[in-house]
Amino acid sequence: MALTSLWRRNFCQLADVRVCGALAARRSGPANRGRRVAKGRLRAWFCSLQPGSCRVVSYAACGKKFHSGSGNDLHPLSEQGLSQACNWDRLDQNLNKEDERMFYRTLNSLSSWEEVLSFISTLDILPDTMAAGALQRICEVAKGDRDQGLPKGILENGLFQALCFRFEEQPTRLSSTGLVTALQALILMPVDHQSGLILNLVAECQNRLQAGVLEASDLCILGETLIRLQGPGCVALELILHQLQGKKLETFTPENIVATYRLLQTCAEKVDQHQTFLNRINNFCLSVVSYLSPKSVSQVLAALVALDQTQVLPLIIKLGKCVVRHIPRFTSEELGKVLEAFKYFGHSDRFFTSALEQHVAAHCLSLDPEVVSKVTEYCSRRLILSKPILNAVAETFVCQSEKFSPPQIAELVEPFGKLNYLPPNAHAFFRKLENVLFSDFHRFPPKMLLRVLHSCSLVECHPVNFMAKIFSPFFLQQLQDVEIKLDEAGFVLPFTVKEDVHKRIALCLDGPSRFCSNSRHLLGKEAVKQRHLRLLGYRVVQNIFDSCHPSCPCLG
Repeated sequence: MALTSLWRRNFCQLADVRVCGALAARRSGPANRGRRVAKGRLRAWFCSLQPGSCRVVSYAACGKKFHSGSGNDLHPLSEQGLSQACNWDRLDQNLNKEDERMFYRTLNSLSSWEEVLSFISTLDILPDTMAAGALQRICEVAKGDRDQGLPKGILENGLFQALCFRFEEQPTRLSSTGLVTALQALILMPVDHQSGLILNLVAECQNRLQAGVLEASDLCILGETLIRLQGPGCVALELILHQLQGKKLETFTPENIVATYRLLQTCAEKVDQHQTFLNRINNFCLSVVSYLSPKSVSQVLAALVALDQTQVLPLIIKLGKCVVRHIPRFTSEELGKVLEAFKYFGHSDRFFTSALEQHVAAHCLSLDPEVVSKVTEYCSRRLILSKPILNAVAETFVCQSEKFSPPQIAELVEPFGKLNYLPPNAHAFFRKLENVLFSDFHRFPPKMLLRVLHSCSLVECHPVNFMAKIFSPFFLQQLQDVEIKLDEAGFVLPFTVKEDVHKRIALCLDGPSRFCSNSRHLLGKEAVKQRHLRLLGYRVVQNIFDSCHPSCPCLG
């Protein structure tokens, strides 16, 4: 115990060295006082456990090394690090829920890996579930938004290595929650996935999965972890889904429901095999929608799209009501998923439109270009003439046109023509569009360019400066509708031949979408296209299909 106390004192002194002026200022604030109270309460609870539940791990572990993802061996675990590790003889004792909540509340308030290690170094005993939570928090705060992995200082830290070796030494003695949470945290780190640490944890997880002893929460964590580790085709996924189907949905937390949707989404091609289970999940989800976070709402909607759950209208409506509350808190990516789902399911209501108008009008200049284009595409698809949205979008394009890609520009412009609306800054808007088209003409695919110019014509902003370009032979050849070139003898010429062409045949592949629904009468735009082809000297041959694959060119 003297060695442990000495190490803890030295470690805390070392941890204090890292504190900068800004962190020192935080120490005196209310949040830090709450943290000290949390530490005091937690220490009191930990010390109340029976004596003998903490001992030093065998020094046999000293010879082992922890392998990083870069292939470099870290230093052997030091004696100081070992002195902080504990055994798991009495980790099955009941834990006061309030103390547990306080631990995680404090843990989640820490913003650096040094703070996390400093915090857990003050605790005399650390149950495996909390140790796993600490490991996960270290990974979260150390990686942040970066992709390059953990800093070297963490990987060489004695206490961090003690945490890792704690899970490697005797995984069979870990609780199931501690086991799967530790594995979840470790695979996010630059650790060799073939190291003994990972292999031991995976093997123990598979043993417990085969034995059928994992609860719903543990199955969800394990499923997503194995997908990340082994890919969506991991063989254990089917067994995990099978066991989840045998659980009572009443025991699922809202987070479990969302995780189950994500698991099912990874095997969307087998949705028919899981539809009965999906129906149960969809019905139960109605009761937990109000508890979902903005991120969870967007994930559920994305999963419903991927799983083609078009029959769940009551769930979509309830999620739509929840979305209205969350719009200001969605990230750009999350809002994009919501809009994609509402387009897919054909959902709209005035409350969502009103909330979307307020959000876009207030933040349009700071929104991601992809979201801006999705917002206008949503309005176009649902035939919603929202002047606040279209006005804000037009102003954003004038100010930040360089941020938009050609597909985003097309999605942004087309609604103005379709909805027959000119924004107040129409002159500046279409002048900016014209400049962009002149400078980036070659970056716009032919069909996309035609849609943009057609939209301009619909609001009487005729693209006269582009007529010569779009009617040039080179541009027309890039449209691909299908052209057959014949020589004088009637033989077919290669499509690359430009001279000695005696006859040109335009083959129109016309599917159901190009006719009126109750007859073989061509729609107006299709009839105009064929008239123009004849005027250009083509012999038009029509090939009619009763049904087409979505990728067929007749649907373009």
